[in-house]
Amino acid sequence: MEELEVFDRRNRRIGRASRSQIHRFGLMHRAAHIFVFDPRGRLYLQFRRDTKDQYPGHWDSSAAGHVDPGEGYPDCAQRELWEELGLREDVRFVVEVAAAAVTGWEHVVLFQCTTDEAPRPNPEEIADGAFFTPEEVIRLLTDPHQPVTPAFRLLWAKWREAVGG
Repeated sequence: MEELEVFDRRNRRIGRASRSQIHRFGLMHRAAHIFVFDPRGRLYLQFRRDTKDQYPGHWDSSAAGHVDPGEGYPDCAQRELWEELGLREDVRFVVEVAAAAVTGWEHVVLFQCTTDEAPRPNPEEIADGAFFTPEEVIRLLTDPHQPVTPAFRLLWAKWREAVGG
């Protein structure tokens, strides 16, 4: 049973609960998301497996995951980048987003990196993935037939504000 730390609105630790309890009761917890770009400026997006408990079969950030107890956001980002995409790259802080319904009650820190390595999606985590130009990301987000996680929609907007993209 995966146990995570629970946080208040100010992102202060207030306890622990199982992952299933956290999601069932909408308890605030932490997550890191990573946007992986190639040298041409294209963003890698993952397509979530149909077996995921939240947003199966949806496009999402390049990599993302819950922050483990006692782990910092940067370490989580590095771990998730390796576990989900088989990449070891330096990540750079972009923006922090407070927990809300749209983030699944996760306090999120978004990181980014650039790589010339080909992502190797973990088939236990990811069904598929592809690089998208910024224009293609915008088309994806505006196409009502394309399933996209609410968190990615928000993080894309926050990323664009932060980097002026």
